Amino acid sequence: MIVDDHELFAEGLQLLLTRDWGEQFIIGGRTTFVEEAAELASSCDADLAIVDLSMPPLGGVAAIRHIKARHPRTRILALSGTADPQLAEEALRAGADGFLSKTVRPEALAGPLSTIAAGLRVIDPALLDTLLSSSRKPSTDVLDSLTPADLKLWVLLSTGIETADIATTMLVSERTAKRMVASLLHKLGAANRIKAAALAGRYGLLDDAAEGPR
Repeated sequence: MIVDDHELFAEGLQLLLTRDWGEQFIIGGRTTFVEEAAELASSCDADLAIVDLSMPPLGGVAAIRHIKARHPRTRILALSGTADPQLAEEALRAGADGFLSKTVRPEALAGPLSTIAAGLRVIDPALLDTLLSSSRKPSTDVLDSLTPADLKLWVLLSTGIETADIATTMLVSERTAKRMVASLLHKLGAANRIKAAALAGRYGLLDDAAEGPR
């Protein structure tokens, strides 16, 4: 089934799938209204649904939620004509089994649909890169709890240098440096330096530290 408020696009997609992959896909129905998506999925017992995310007034994400609530076995490929990673993430969290940009080549559509039908997930490579990049950024809560000196200290201890060298770089006594490290570990919720270093790597804080402490 196809859920898209652009009648011309939906009709073209139906003709494409029927003409080129008619032995694999039968179009059970299509609708231009979010409110009809769940009922259509049930009435045609849809195995697959292609859902456009930019559908006023409720949006394609709402259509995905409605379909999954009413007919959970329908697997869903979300399509979007915008490069909005947040919208794509919302669609995946709502239950979409895949996401592709509407700029995908028509001949490249059958593969992802078959993959989703087989129980696997498909995601646009550009979106995956964006989501992975976003996951590396420190959370706002972490940043808000750290001072510039804390961030500098975090990078220093993550590079593996000794406390004495940290003290020299931070212009404090070694005793003070030990207290600063203990305080930082507490703020990070890290049991030791190794875990703090792992967090720093995950958040990308060491990406610019390859030439040593600054």
